[in-house]
Amino acid sequence: MNSSDSSGTGGSIVALSSGRLPAGVAVLRISGPQTRFVVETIAGGMVKERIAVLRRFRAPDGTVLDNGLVIFFPGPASFTGEDVAEFHVHGGRAVVAAMLETIAGFDGVRHAEPGEFTRRAFLNGKVDLVETEALADLVNAETEAQRRFAVQNAAGAQSELYLGWRRRLIHARAMIEAEIDFSDEDDVPGSVSDTVWLDIEAMIGELDRHIAGFRAAEIIRDGFEVVILGAPNAGKSSLFNALARRDAAIVTDEPGTTRDLLEVMLDVEGLRIRLTDTAGLRDAAGKVEAIGIERARAKAHGADLLLLLEDMVDPKPVEVEHHGVKMLSVGTKLDLAGGITAGRYDLAISTRDGTGVETLLALISQRAAAQIGSAGDILPSRLRHVELLTEANRLLLRAASNQGAGQELRAEDLRLAADRLGRIVGAVDVEDMLDVIFSQFCIGK
Repeated sequence: MNSSDSSGTGGSIVALSSGRLPAGVAVLRISGPQTRFVVETIAGGMVKERIAVLRRFRAPDGTVLDNGLVIFFPGPASFTGEDVAEFHVHGGRAVVAAMLETIAGFDGVRHAEPGEFTRRAFLNGKVDLVETEALADLVNAETEAQRRFAVQNAAGAQSELYLGWRRRLIHARAMIEAEIDFSDEDDVPGSVSDTVWLDIEAMIGELDRHIAGFRAAEIIRDGFEVVILGAPNAGKSSLFNALARRDAAIVTDEPGTTRDLLEVMLDVEGLRIRLTDTAGLRDAAGKVEAIGIERARAKAHGADLLLLLEDMVDPKPVEVEHHGVKMLSVGTKLDLAGGITAGRYDLAISTRDGTGVETLLALISQRAAAQIGSAGDILPSRLRHVELLTEANRLLLRAASNQGAGQELRAEDLRLAADRLGRIVGAVDVEDMLDVIFSQFCIGK
């Protein structure tokens, strides 16, 4: 009988760590103090460390489960910091189920909870919170930009930036307190105002610029928001289908066919583009269509780029309040326009013969890349980071500007700001955030 704790963080854990079944190969991962015993039992003896070995896997009663590879990673030099093993087996559902049932049947072994392998890695000091979140982003990455962003953060670039700021604050606070306590000693520097507070002011600017980069990080993770607008029959749904490369929207000559928001995700030059088709904008509309038009206008307010379409053959101009959102005016049905030129449009297209569609897609990609900025920029990757960075900056501004206050109060503000930075990477107590963070992971991670 399995006597392991069915919840909590103790004992050994096992899970399928590879993708959806069936598959060519499935990877089962086990971590914890029972790992070595499980390997010895199932694989018929211990294997060399960090070397993939072909073995026949058997249940404790001798039943053959499968043939496959086993790799053993001794702790603490493993992903979780504990003894870890991987069984590479054939990816059939029955094989995986039998292996998992057998391994979880050992005393002290249970099925892992979502994110529990990474949680153990964090608790054992193998990764910090920012690197943990980056691993979740890496697992979920769908575009090249998302992959690069996640790899950079998983490698510790973001953590090092925050820890560097925190070290500067700790040093500044130590200098201030040294001046307070030992102002009459010869080996303590004089007034810190020309050193510490100048550095604090520089850090405030650095934090401001870093926080401003969150929008770029949102675009990388969630997508560059492109909304198609225009009068009924302006060719919005036809363009939507052409860019999506499938019939995602119904296209007819009847005005008001599209009455709700339709959305697809595109991968354009490695960037995630969120494309939305909307109801045609007009004054005379039925009750249901009017709701769709209102949703279209509301969607436009939160977009990164608007595509305002107009039929070049039968133009029906519409007014769009774009509130500073960048907009491209697009003339449609170029194949029917005869001698009409692009004229007042940024671009003229025909979805029937494809003229201008690839050019439009390239323009969208350029706008998205420009808004993201340099691929090498270190950006805050979570709203949680921005909230703590903003709070830290508020405390630094108060400390820097409150020159009439005592040095003790200003030093306390520096301590609180350093605490906020420490919370981002998990250098201070963050137990209340752990469940939320690790719940984002799949079971085998």
